[in-house]
Amino acid sequence: MKIPAVILAAGSSRRLGRPKQTVVLNGETLLERAVRTAQEARLSPIVAVVPDAEWTDSLHPSGATVLLNHEAAEGIAASIRLGVSWARNVGASGVVLMTCDQVAVTAAHLRALCDVRAEPTGSGYAGKVGIPAYFPEASFAALLRLTGDTGARDLLRHARSVPTEALAFDIDTEQDVALAQALLE
Repeated sequence: MKIPAVILAAGSSRRLGRPKQTVVLNGETLLERAVRTAQEARLSPIVAVVPDAEWTDSLHPSGATVLLNHEAAEGIAASIRLGVSWARNVGASGVVLMTCDQVAVTAAHLRALCDVRAEPTGSGYAGKVGIPAYFPEASFAALLRLTGDTGARDLLRHARSVPTEALAFDIDTEQDVALAQALLE
């Protein structure tokens, strides 16, 4: 059964003031790191939803597919719709949605999300269930109806979860970048 990873990386990074995708930690960009982690989890194929074509060349060697989100200004739902539509077109039985700014994501965690393939499974942290998250094909129609910048939050509200408090940390500010660099050294 084919379970692709859809890396949602088309956000504007307003709080950081520069594209998160370009932040380099341990010699790789956050986007390259997310692709590598998805590959280590044996998710396949891997697609990165990005705001412009500059990512095509840098991700080509990794084998990841790059989708350009021309509606990125709408918010994360536009990236989810684009990625899920792509997954449906390649015959995926489910999909893992993830971002590139959660540096604590591990391959083992991504694999654990896919353990129960019949139901949505999110990551449990900070008292909520969020992404990364696995959605079976039965959830595709609901994901394709999302709009705006709220993502799949409502679809995960009562979902099964794999707890990992470390995922509460993501990169939103320059201070977060410095902390991530210190944690990974």
